Amino acid sequence: MSKMVSIVYARELRQKQTPAEELAWYLLRNRKFLGLKFRRQYPIHISSNGQCQIFYIADFYCPQYKFVLELDGDYHLHRKEYDQIRDKEMEVQGIRVLRISNDLILKNYREALEKIKLFLGL
Repeated sequence: MSKMVSIVYARELRQKQTPAEELAWYLLRNRKFLGLKFRRQYPIHISSNGQCQIFYIADFYCPQYKFVLELDGDYHLHRKEYDQIRDKEMEVQGIRVLRISNDLILKNYREALEKIKLFLGL
């Protein structure tokens, strides 16, 4: 799997953000949240034997804590099994994943930020 493909795809996703992703990015970017660096629509490459087998695009990634924040909308209701497999594969790579609903970000972003803080143990 080409890393260039993942970079191009991530770039496309950055241009098509949902309202929840836009708000989350506003809250997380430029180290606004706890001084942490976040990247949006970040490719996570899953490798085996040194070869990239597959990639996932994380909504938000904090390299310092190897932490992925996924925002779930209605689309994710129909792909729970896929999301579980995806999360487990990232966890095997040492990346922790937290899923938060789009509704929580849009309706009560302070609670969403508190969940992130608690998840990271900060």
